[in-house]
Amino acid sequence: MSDLKLFSPAKAGALELKNRIVMAPLTRNRARAEDDAPVDLTATYYEQRADAGLIITEASQVSPQGKGYAWTPGIHSDAQVEGWKKVTDAVHAKGGKIVIQLWHVGRISHPVLQPGNADPVAPSAIAAQSKTFDGEQFVDTPAPRALDIDEIPGIVEDYRKAAENARRAGFDGVEIHAANGYLIDQFLRDGSNKRDDAYGGPVENRARFLKEVLDAVVGVWGGDRVGIRLSPFSNANDIADGNPQATFSHAIKLINGYGLAYLHLVEGQTGGPRDIPQGGDLAALYALFDGARMGNNGYDRASAIEAVESGAIDLVAFGRPFISNPDLVTRLVQDAPLNALDPETLYGGGEKGYTDYPTLSEASVAAE
Repeated sequence: MSDLKLFSPAKAGALELKNRIVMAPLTRNRARAEDDAPVDLTATYYEQRADAGLIITEASQVSPQGKGYAWTPGIHSDAQVEGWKKVTDAVHAKGGKIVIQLWHVGRISHPVLQPGNADPVAPSAIAAQSKTFDGEQFVDTPAPRALDIDEIPGIVEDYRKAAENARRAGFDGVEIHAANGYLIDQFLRDGSNKRDDAYGGPVENRARFLKEVLDAVVGVWGGDRVGIRLSPFSNANDIADGNPQATFSHAIKLINGYGLAYLHLVEGQTGGPRDIPQGGDLAALYALFDGARMGNNGYDRASAIEAVESGAIDLVAFGRPFISNPDLVTRLVQDAPLNALDPETLYGGGEKGYTDYPTLSEASVAAE
């Protein structure tokens, strides 16, 4: 069965992938509390999953201001770079490829997570009906402060510095997180962006921040080692747009001009139904992009094989199956059963539910 296209090598820009199975970015909240740096256990976790054609790390904040959840890692300090270097070294030693997802949460934060207990920032002072985790409990996200126009270049510079830090840490590339209701998505959508300056109003203006981030990150890496994640039809974190097909058609046409390695789309609702709203057309959005197309959301073995064989997409990102199955690629090749996921250990904690899920061979030995 391993002659199926899903298990064959692929190219995504300059990235040479041994198969078309991607480990999706998965927030696990296990960074070191005092400095948001990855820990040694993080390296073990990713190393265990290095059989993926590509690993996309958990979202990692580009600055202290970009943080939205307790115990999430960053890529803006020397300690964080050092922690991530252990991760990339471990993955590369196992023959894997790994990129880091660059993240600014915008309004999906809370003053207790912000430097100086400041208000979170956003394109406009509109609260999201959402929650975040402050290290003790889930709390409502408050109304953010609208960014002054002269603050925006500084955030773009944070992305550029984070991209440089990713090179120092030994990554094979980066993914720009422009999905799921975080800062770039907040600028793109007319429901969260009510600005009346050069960053608001028509979609050309709402996409300006995205363009500037692309300029900065591609300026560091070149387009062929940069991917981007979008969620055109998702309402994650209370995000909304009056015409998502038009908004994201414009965004993808813009993105396509950078020669990126891949376009990573959340197909439907993030972590939810794959339904596309009336007027939405995923195939039309994918068709606007010339590089590798990566699909994400609820794929299983059969649907992944079908999507790649049909040519609908080139790469399939698996999320939760990779949490409970470090050897997911082997299991998919062999059509073997998957470990059950323990939902109680998804966020925070130590090795339990993180690095202690058995491989197929370990499970068979244990059963003897």
